[in-house]
Amino acid sequence: MKVYELTLKIFLIKDLPLDQAYEELSELIDKSLCKDTELLALHNENRYKYYTFSLPYKLEEDKIYKAGNIYSVKIRTIDEKILRNFKTQLVNMYTSIIKALTVEIKVIPKKHISTLYSITPIIIKTDKGYWKGNLSLDQYEKRIKENLIKKYNQFFDEKINENFPLYNFIRFDNKKPIGIKYKNITLLGDKITLNISDDEISQNIAYLALGAGLGEMCPRGMGFLNYKWM
Repeated sequence: MKVYELTLKIFLIKDLPLDQAYEELSELIDKSLCKDTELLALHNENRYKYYTFSLPYKLEEDKIYKAGNIYSVKIRTIDEKILRNFKTQLVNMYTSIIKALTVEIKVIPKKHISTLYSITPIIIKTDKGYWKGNLSLDQYEKRIKENLIKKYNQFFDEKINENFPLYNFIRFDNKKPIGIKYKNITLLGDKITLNISDDEISQNIAYLALGAGLGEMCPRGMGFLNYKWM
């Protein structure tokens, strides 16, 4: 497994408010993936999609990305089929608001990870919406870990031993839920910091999280992580 990080340069045809950026970037990426029949089939399946992305950089003070400007978006994946699509198709894509320009690719080295922290909010949904008030903290933490285990098992087509710690410290970095507008609804998420455990399985899972995201809706830009090495 390798975590590929792509730096995509985008040109804005129209102004793009921050709260619309997730949806617009998702549309751009979806158009690219749908150029490949195999990836189109994957897109329509109820399976994990192994990529996630950041918001454009640099954020304007008024939280509106400006028409005529060029911004950078980080996209990560562990799926080499998706990587090939992004290399050949994504640079030719455009929507009514965004035009993709160029992409640069690097591999994030697999080193000992001390800390993971979220750049975009982590989403854990329940039947009643936001997790607080519907799940205990222990249940929330279990969902975080189980989500990564399922991603790992699906990617490698195996079932790993689930008796590992993953992390030894969790901190919530927001004082109140963070709202994200997506398809006419507002999702509520959190930004967290995890101190990753030193054992091999926890380290492997943490490395996967860099390329696949943490929590739910990662192919929609949620749960994009940054990291610190030991």
